[in-house]
Formats: sequence, structure tokens, C-alpha cells
Amino acid sequence: MTTLSSQGKQDLDNYINELLAAKRLPGFILGVSNTEEEIYFHGGGLRIVNDDASGQVNPDSVFWVCSETKLVTYIAALKLIEQGKLSKDTLVADYLPQLSNPVILDDVQNPKNFKPATTPIAVKHLLNHSSGLFYPLPPDGSLNDGYTNKEMHAAEDPYAAWFKTIQGDLPGVPLKFEPGTDFAYGLSADVLGFVIEKVTGQSLEQVFQENIFKPLGMTSSSFYLTPNLRERLVNLTWREKDGTLVPFAGQVRIIEQDPAKVKLHLGGVGLYSTERDWLKLLRHILQIKTGKAVSNPILKKETVEEIWVPSLPETGEKTMSAFTDLPNWGPNTQFGTAMGLITKDWPNRRKKGTGFWSGWAGLEFFVDPGSGIALAFGIQILPWGDQELWKAWPKLESLVYSALAV
Repeated sequence: MTTLSSQGKQDLDNYINELLAAKRLPGFILGVSNTEEEIYFHGGGLRIVNDDASGQVNPDSVFWVCSETKLVTYIAALKLIEQGKLSKDTLVADYLPQLSNPVILDDVQNPKNFKPATTPIAVKHLLNHSSGLFYPLPPDGSLNDGYTNKEMHAAEDPYAAWFKTIQGDLPGVPLKFEPGTDFAYGLSADVLGFVIEKVTGQSLEQVFQENIFKPLGMTSSSFYLTPNLRERLVNLTWREKDGTLVPFAGQVRIIEQDPAKVKLHLGGVGLYSTERDWLKLLRHILQIKTGKAVSNPILKKETVEEIWVPSLPETGEKTMSAFTDLPNWGPNTQFGTAMGLITKDWPNRRKKGTGFWSGWAGLEFFVDPGSGIALAFGIQILPWGDQELWKAWPKLESLVYSALAV
């Protein structure tokens, strides 16, 4: 069984302590698990940057996990497919008529010219970001209007309000390309979440709690920032242009965070969780993937195996590899049915066959079945693409791998 050497743990501790002492990053936490249990947790820093009274970040601190939410949405959909309540070939417009006549834009940054899509969007396209749905990028670095429009939650029909928000004045929902032909990171998981709600007649919160969170003991995971979660929340930190870290104060637009107002459950961005909870989910998936006996698995072994099967066409694989070729990540990637996949070792870091994703505010997770580990990293730093974090992350990850022992 994989574990961490004593020296490896010390090296990790030392580097994390060095990062925290330098105060170039806000508070964060790193957790690692093998197939049996947590084998490492370390971090610290203040829950609210520059506020000594706010308390320290720890494994039970709550984070807005942003796009890591997508993993849970995909798992919930795969569960419905197992149960025969949904199929990969199910046409999304059967449940969401707003997607009956999407249009393909010539230029997503200048959406004036378009043509009708000829391929209907199916569930399989939502599972791997090949639907053509994309993220519009506001120039100020905010999340797109499909996430930040607060009026959607108060609408009589929140689904219709959401689609109207992303469609704007176009005659149909905009796509970047014909469904199934390429990869575009975007709103696929949110639409899939709406389909899940239509199929089950439940909110995404209810589906997640009943089928994933409660069975795994993930007691601090929810779309609702309840008082219990809010008192443990790690607040967002904003880095000014001069490098100074200050508490987030609405510098960019984000999702609705008032639990009393959240009526539209965004399966691509809306969850809160702890890194301890997240490791429970990752460990469970790792256990199933590696053939360990699991009581009450949330997915069948064959479904979990399918998560690790590359599903993008050649064009999509090239697009995704370019998309992930960043200082904190790397090239040689694909997508299965729930996570990104590493198709070639990243030197001294995660290995071929690793499933991974991240969250907008700097969070990271991965499941490496070959090495027998899962990793969860929590931080809340904006704007997206923080250079200090991107400089630190490869070394942090490489220290985890250099510490591995059997």
C-alpha cells in the first residue's frame, strides 16, 4: 500500500511552511490519501487574509470548490445511466427544449455570424465537453453571466431565465462547433445538472446528498452556504496588480452565495466542500478503480473504469492538450466521462492514467490509480491564474511524488 516516507513528509511540511511564512499566498491546505485512508494533511494561513482573528485554515475548512463541482455532476449522471433512467445517447432537447435549435458561431468573441447546428446535443457530449457549449469570457475577469446573473434565481422558471441569459439576442443557444467534433470548456456540466433535475424530479442538492454525500459521509458538502459551513468558510482573496493580497470585496462578479436565494443549482460551479470531504469522494473512486472491496459503492466498477477511457475525437484531444498546457498543468491530456486524463507522464509529477481537474479559485484534485493516491488542494485566490500559485504548484506536486513509498 502506498504511503509517504518520513523524510518525504518532512520535505513537504518544510516547503508548505516556507510558502505560508513568505505570505505570498493566502491560506491553503493539502491532503493526500491512499486506498485506505488519509496519509497526509498540512496547511495553514488565515481563513481571511490579513485578519488574525479569523482562525487558521485546516482540513475541515470550507471552500467554494468552483469547477470541481463538475466531477460530482458527472458522477450523478453516470449513476442515472447505470439505473437506466438516462442514456449517453439521450437528446438533451428532450428535457430542455431551449437546446432544440442551437447555433454555431463563427467567432465566439464577436457573435454576429452564425449557422444552425446540424447535430443534436446528446448527454455523451455534455459528459466530455464536446457539446460546443463554451464559457463566454467577460473582459474584467468575472465569471460568465450564466453564473453571475442573480435574477435567474428569482425567476418563475429559472431554467428559462438561465438559457435566455446565455442566448442573448441570438436565435438559439450559441455553440463553438458541431457537437461531438471538438473540446470546449464551458457550460456542459451545468446543462447536465439541469437534465439530472428533470429526470429525477429533484434538485441537484437532493440528488447529490442522497446518492453521493450521505453515503460517503461528506457532511460538509452542499450548494448551500449554511451558517455551519459559512463559519468555516475560507474567504476569497484578491491579488492586487502590485502583488498585495487583500480580502475579496466584489472586484469581479461571482455566483449567488446567499443560501436563501439559490434556486438554480449550477452543476459546473456551485458547490462548497472541505478538502477532507473531497478526499472521501476521491478515495472512494480510487478504491473502486483499483478493485478494492467497497461496501455500498456509489458507482459500479465498469462505470468507474469508463471514467478513465479517453472519449474526445482527435481534434478535441489536441484542443484539450493545448488548453491544459499551463504552468500548473501540462500537455498530453484527454477527457473521459468525469475528469481530465493524463495520457503521458508529467515528469516527476502525476502519471499517465491520472484523472484530474481544478477549481477557478486555485483548487486542485487528482486521482492517480497507478501510484495508488488521491490528492486534494484547497485555496481561494483570485484573479484566476495566480502566478505565485502556478510557480509553487509543480514543486508541491513533485514533492508528493518524491515522498511516495510502498
